[in-house]
Order: sequence, then C-alpha cells, then structure tokens
Amino acid sequence: MVKLNRIYTRTGDAGTTGLVDGSRVSKAEPVMAAIGDVDEANSAIGVAMAALGIHDLAVRLLVIQNDLFDLGADIATPADMAGALRITPEQVARLEAEIDAMNAGLVPLTSFVLPSGDPAAAALHLARAIVRRAERSAVAVEWLNAPALAYLNRLSDWLFVAARAVNAAAGGDILWKPGASR
Repeated sequence: MVKLNRIYTRTGDAGTTGLVDGSRVSKAEPVMAAIGDVDEANSAIGVAMAALGIHDLAVRLLVIQNDLFDLGADIATPADMAGALRITPEQVARLEAEIDAMNAGLVPLTSFVLPSGDPAAAALHLARAIVRRAERSAVAVEWLNAPALAYLNRLSDWLFVAARAVNAAAGGDILWKPGASR
C-alpha cells in the first residue's frame, strides 16, 4: 500500500530519482523517459474519460489507468528484483479480447482514419499517439518485461478501435482523402 505524507522530498533536486529497488538514476535516463511517457499517456486517458462522460468505455479505461500504474512500477523495477509488480500476459489478453469485441461491430476500413471526429474520439486518438511514444521509449529500457511492451502495443490498438467505436456512434470515422488538398 502506498502512503504519501509529503509530496516533496527534495531527493530529486540534483537531477536523480529513485527506482523501486532503491537505486538512483539520472532523470535523463531512458527508463525515466519511458515512465514519464506512460504517465502522460495515463493523463491523456483521463482526459478521454472526461470527454466520454458516463460510458462503458470510461469504465474500461479506469481499469487501463490502473494497469498503467502497474506498468510504471514494472518499468521502474530492474529485472533482477524478486516479487516485483509486473504486467502479465493475461492483461495483454484482456486488451485483445476487448479489441475484438469492439471491432466486431465496426465496418471495415477503406482508408486511413484521421485522428478527429467526436471530441471523445479525438481524445482517444491523442491518448493513442502518446501510448505509441511510450512504447518507443519503453523499448530503450534494458530490463523491460516482454508483456509490458506487448501491453503498450496492444493498448494503442485498443485506443484506436475505441475511437472508431465512438465515432461510429456519432456518424462515422473521418477518413483520409489522399491528395485532397492539392
């Protein structure tokens, strides 16, 4: 259980931060970029939830937000630490099942989708793009747990399909028209 009595500790004032095992690393290390990108993705998902309002997707996104805290802990824990909180293959499988269920009701794509449409769909697309950045950052973490990387990859797919589902309910995707502005 996490207990925070004070928000500031001053331990990071010199440009370092602590990992789960107690070691300290520079805030410029790839592991910290990955953790920061996962945090930003989680915040973007919160914005998407606010845009969705009371919606089944918002309930599922809350589960994903909790998963992303697990993922941050996973990334912040070197591979050799016993008993660490890790993303599991079951969490990846859950995303896949939800993607398949959402995608079953959507028309097949005939073009690339522009990241726009309904405000909630646009927020989901923004979260998707940030998750893609988090995935690119996470690849640089030398001890990365394989299911953690798979989770990020699948999450961006989940957000894409969720955005399509929201847009389908609002009249459809906004499709790319190659060369339309020439």
